[in-house]
Amino acid sequence: MSRVVLEGLEFHARHGVYDTEAVLGARFIVDAELHYDFAGLRDELREAVNYAAVYAAIQEEVTGRRHQLIEVLTDRIARRLLKDQPRLSRVVVRVHKPFAPLPGVFRDVYAELMLEQGGP
Repeated sequence: MSRVVLEGLEFHARHGVYDTEAVLGARFIVDAELHYDFAGLRDELREAVNYAAVYAAIQEEVTGRRHQLIEVLTDRIARRLLKDQPRLSRVVVRVHKPFAPLPGVFRDVYAELMLEQGGP
């Protein structure tokens, strides 16, 4: 199976459990692996997955509604991409929260979900 990856999409949003996260917001980074068979694809956009539409859907999900958990946001993005892009057979979505309010030194926190077309 082939895949196209959108990596490092950055947005300012207000997800999180704490009130300060709702007020100040933070940077969230999204990676999306788009799995579909493009071997032998004709050179026409209507036959492929439109990356601009994928970006717009991710942006809308990240910035349009607040969630307490990045796990829920990750699920919403994955389901939205499968719904909007029927050519996709599977998506892997990662939502990174590099400035999560943790009491120690860390590089990143992220939630990852793989969903398949027609899955639960």
